[in-house]
Amino acid sequence: MIFKIATYNANSIRSRIPLVQDWLSRNRPDVLCIQETKVQDPDFPREAFAEVGYNVVFRGQKAYAGVAIASREEPEEVSFGLDSEPHDEARLIRATVHGIPIVNTYVPQGRSVNSEMFAYKLEWLARLRDYFARNFSPAQPLIWCGDLNVAPEEIDVHNPKRLVNHVDFHPDARAALARIREWGFIDVFRRHHPDDPGQYTFWDYRVRGALERNLGWRVDHIWATKPLAERSTAAWIDREARKAERPSDHTFLVAEFEL
Repeated sequence: MIFKIATYNANSIRSRIPLVQDWLSRNRPDVLCIQETKVQDPDFPREAFAEVGYNVVFRGQKAYAGVAIASREEPEEVSFGLDSEPHDEARLIRATVHGIPIVNTYVPQGRSVNSEMFAYKLEWLARLRDYFARNFSPAQPLIWCGDLNVAPEEIDVHNPKRLVNHVDFHPDARAALARIREWGFIDVFRRHHPDDPGQYTFWDYRVRGALERNLGWRVDHIWATKPLAERSTAAWIDREARKAERPSDHTFLVAEFEL
């Protein structure tokens, strides 16, 4: 069996419903993890997912953050948030699909390096590493995906020298992410594309011609523990979806595993 999972920062799920429905209908992943749904739970468009054959679980809030997991199978063992205070339930959702534990996160962006929000981002990543250590084993299958708001290496941004002090590429943010990777994760996309430059998942709306000039960032990720990563058969970025009508500023990242 080929198990296909994708991750997508929707930047408002209600604004992207036609795009998401079309993408799900054409690509039929087993799981789609979504971030920045930006909607309170009573207003989440659950019916739109049912129309194209998907169950969906979610936790959100008004105007920002929010996470969801859509799956063809009924998800099991669903939970929300970190297991330490503050739980930040609208930033983390966990579920098991086809026997595989999946953790979908929207990591805090950090705003500016000198702000309390950047300090919170680093603290959040440290708490997330503890969450993985308490709840999982790197010797067992696990997928972590989402908008991690960190580009891990120089190859993952369009201008590493100019962006070195940006909150999503700052050495401290990269080090915090590396500590989680060292716990036992493999970057599935880089496993299949180790040296490919210009492979991005995010192009800022505010930068004129960002997509056309490929001024992007790879901040959306699918990582897996070794037992599962070694069974990955492919990973790719769907750049075409970023060209669709009313797109998000992010696009879909996909990975496949042979189970």
